[in-house]
Amino acid sequence: MLGAFVRNGLSQRRIESEVLFQIIAGSDTTATGLRATILYLITAPRVMEKLRAEIDAAEAAGIISNPIQNAEAKGLPFLQACIKEGLRILPPFTGLVMKKVPPSGDTIKGQYVPGNTSIGHNTWSIQRNEVYGEDPEVYRPERWIDADSETVVQMERTLELVFGYGRWGCLGKSIAYMELNKFFVEVSRRHLLMCSRFAGCSPIDDSSSAALI
Repeated sequence: MLGAFVRNGLSQRRIESEVLFQIIAGSDTTATGLRATILYLITAPRVMEKLRAEIDAAEAAGIISNPIQNAEAKGLPFLQACIKEGLRILPPFTGLVMKKVPPSGDTIKGQYVPGNTSIGHNTWSIQRNEVYGEDPEVYRPERWIDADSETVVQMERTLELVFGYGRWGCLGKSIAYMELNKFFVEVSRRHLLMCSRFAGCSPIDDSSSAALI
């Protein structure tokens, strides 16, 4: 990436700014998404048990590697639901993600907005939209599996706003999802291995859950 900046003629000052921004944006936000999802997983034993059951079944069937590959993780529906629900219920970035209205102005839901007006959306509020059902305050990954296909599409388009939208959307979105896809599977494996080393340690014991953080 640094080489690409140099080849495209960016000045040293601009490159330093871009590199610093990418390090901050790509680490803190992803880490927030990881920690938030772990929090909801370890406080919802029912969900954690279903996730582990899916991972165990995939391992037994030999359809995931060790360590797991990104493409393999995408094939685990409940894992994907857990990740999406984690990003939804506690978005890693809650800034307004400002955009500027075209000079000619625009009409949004019947309301005219003058040109060059800066507008933004409340990420937290949007991720509790009615499109997610009657219980948006609840961490319930099943909503991504049980909903009909049309609703799922609407939910996914709404979730995309966590990363921004359009040409100014987050460039690191695919990398963030790759980290999320791998992380929860490997943490689950590590946790189960640690549990096997301690007599009487259940996979959903509160005492052992602390090892996940």
